[in-house]
Amino acid sequence: MARTNPLFLFVVLLGLVCSACAQQQPVEVFRALPTKPYTLAAGDKLRIIVFSQDNLSNIYAVDPQGRITMPLIGPVPASGKTTQELARLLEQKLRSNYLREPKVTVDIDTYRPFFILGEVVNSGQYPFVSGMTVQTAIAIAGGFTPRANQNEAQVTRQQDGKVIIGTVPITYPVQPGDTILVKERWF
Repeated sequence: MARTNPLFLFVVLLGLVCSACAQQQPVEVFRALPTKPYTLAAGDKLRIIVFSQDNLSNIYAVDPQGRITMPLIGPVPASGKTTQELARLLEQKLRSNYLREPKVTVDIDTYRPFFILGEVVNSGQYPFVSGMTVQTAIAIAGGFTPRANQNEAQVTRQQDGKVIIGTVPITYPVQPGDTILVKERWF
């Protein structure tokens, strides 16, 4: 009976392992981070216009408690509401005691920042830009480090009072307040 050379077995096993790596299936990406209408949160700055009431029209910041404070009506909860929902609430509060038929518009003046960390040149907090993707966020942070996984990133998002974490492709849209983690690649 012929004996098999141990070196031969090692080379065959090494070849099998390398071929398995070369034909690796693409990583399954979690694309189910829901995209819903933008809701307000602490850090957003709002341009509120009350028509024919210049003394009430101004830029208001959503405070850490999720409220804005306006003259006459005081603190109003804004966190978790869309701009249209907040405009209707402000009209209701102004109509109840102060104005006959108030017309209010709410626009976002400045979005809350996004955060990026991991394998990027300059991790940190950056101002959000409308239409941003993970890829443009990485570019704002100075680009990838040499060890970065350049195909996907992990996005953490607060939505409906819950923290949602998902692995997404770098073309995925970013929302204000998101935290992006660029992980290290294996090879």
